[in-house]
Amino acid sequence: MTQIYDRVALIGLGLIASSMAHAMRRSGLAGEIVGTARSGETRDTARELGFCDRVVDTAIEAVAGADLVVLAMPVGAMETVAREIGSHIANGATVTDVGSVKRAVVDAVAPHLPDHVDFIPGHPLAGTEHSGPRSGFAELFENRYCILLPGDGADPDAVDRLTRYWEAMGAIVETMDVDHHDLVLAVTSHTPHLIAYTMVGVADDLRRVTDSEVIKYSAGGFRDFTRIAASDPTMWRDVFLNNKEATLEILGRFTEELFALQRAIRTGDGDHLFDYFTHTRAIRRGIIEAGQDTDAPDFGRGGKKT
Repeated sequence: MTQIYDRVALIGLGLIASSMAHAMRRSGLAGEIVGTARSGETRDTARELGFCDRVVDTAIEAVAGADLVVLAMPVGAMETVAREIGSHIANGATVTDVGSVKRAVVDAVAPHLPDHVDFIPGHPLAGTEHSGPRSGFAELFENRYCILLPGDGADPDAVDRLTRYWEAMGAIVETMDVDHHDLVLAVTSHTPHLIAYTMVGVADDLRRVTDSEVIKYSAGGFRDFTRIAASDPTMWRDVFLNNKEATLEILGRFTEELFALQRAIRTGDGDHLFDYFTHTRAIRRGIIEAGQDTDAPDFGRGGKKT
């Protein structure tokens, strides 16, 4: 594989950034990988694992001479970091991010970047319930979508270069409008996570079901809810606080659908239930046919670090 960037700065060293580092090293995509994180413990762990060529103590040190800067911290921390590093980023460098919401990131980051920097927000649709620098692995992005959100003034060469970079890590790259992204992700990711957190919370509150029974008799559905609900709480707090409108819109739609199903169950309307489940089953089949999951009994996750 051909080197695409001379020096990549990873600011934040959790699941996504560490996986990017492993993927870059595997394919030789960067001449040097420099990382940093707010936590000294995280920096020490990254040094121990060795997926970066250098781990430095500050974001300012990390961006020095980098031609790609990746913001890989929770959305709520991005404005502070952007303000800190803006005047230290090299002329002609590209700045991107991996946040799950985009309008809030654009509003927080763009005002603090100089004109000589290309800001191309990004969102790799990949992850597991694990977090931290020990959770990363090079295969995380393979056959997963990465959405890039270049603004109208973005340099086409910079967009092409970033696209080739993500493709070299195994991702399928598409571009999208910022606000449309936030609505789509509210449907496909944000609201499902909120429902998962809620369902696990309901089970905990339902005192007629003991803790031991919840654990011992967890069938596939509840077990998968708990897997989703194990995701990083800081990241998801920031997602919901920064994508309020789209998430609330989809939650409203979900509530309407839920009321309709409640009515069908109460009135014994089996035809409605059957038709609804048939339709949603077809959507699941479409996800499998698109290569975004597998129909294996364990969803292909048995024995994998997912």
